[in-house]
Amino acid sequence: MFAIELGDGAELRPLQPFQAEEFLAHMDRGREAIDPWISFATRSTDLDSARATLQGFADEQAQDTLHAFGIWLEGTLVGGVMLVRFDAEAGVCELGCWMEAAGQGRGLVTTASRHLIEWAFTQRGMHRVEWRARVDNVRSTNVARRLGMSLDGVLRQAIPFSGQRHDLEVWSLLANEWEGAR
Repeated sequence: MFAIELGDGAELRPLQPFQAEEFLAHMDRGREAIDPWISFATRSTDLDSARATLQGFADEQAQDTLHAFGIWLEGTLVGGVMLVRFDAEAGVCELGCWMEAAGQGRGLVTTASRHLIEWAFTQRGMHRVEWRARVDNVRSTNVARRLGMSLDGVLRQAIPFSGQRHDLEVWSLLANEWEGAR
């Protein structure tokens, strides 16, 4: 199976529907850390819904509109990164992430994200990679900074969540900036 070593016993692998049971266990362990930021955590509450989430990812990957990868630490799924809103024709995609507490603070999301950015720019010819995060998600915006992204602006009250609207920061990295940073 395809895997990219991330260091410290961690690796990046495709996230697929047959891993629904493992994905659900991961969501259950990390729900408190993941649920406030990522909508699919809220939807993945039993085996059928977890399988449906992963099947949705697979269906979108088949259409080349999303690419999802899990991060395993010492053989346990602890998080992931994905290219969402992947628009090859426009040359723009969004990079997103999630991580349960057991994997936090190790730089795994940043390292995994660098692999996806490299692939998006060099293999897929993307022009722009975006990162979107609620303004109160400091861990996420710190990753965008470590990746060398620039803050484009704030979309005010753009995200409804749990009966409230939240501001959303939009960060970006352009292909020529990535070439200079590598």
